[in-house]
Amino acid sequence: MRRSLVLTDETSQHPFRATLPPHVRSDILDIPAEALWRLTVDDVRGFATTYLSVTAAVLVFIF
Repeated sequence: MRRSLVLTDETSQHPFRATLPPHVRSDILDIPAEALWRLTVDDVRGFATTYLSVTAAVLVFIF
């Protein structure tokens, strides 16, 4: 399959994103990678809930 150079968008930072049509690229949000790795209260609450649930299930299974 042959692609012409006209199909690419020079403002895109990645070669794959440059080949996407404009209507697909409009939904992409530029979120910094640091923001994706932040620990939130919901993350801590979810971890604590899972940890306590699994611990209780294991203790019930053992006893």
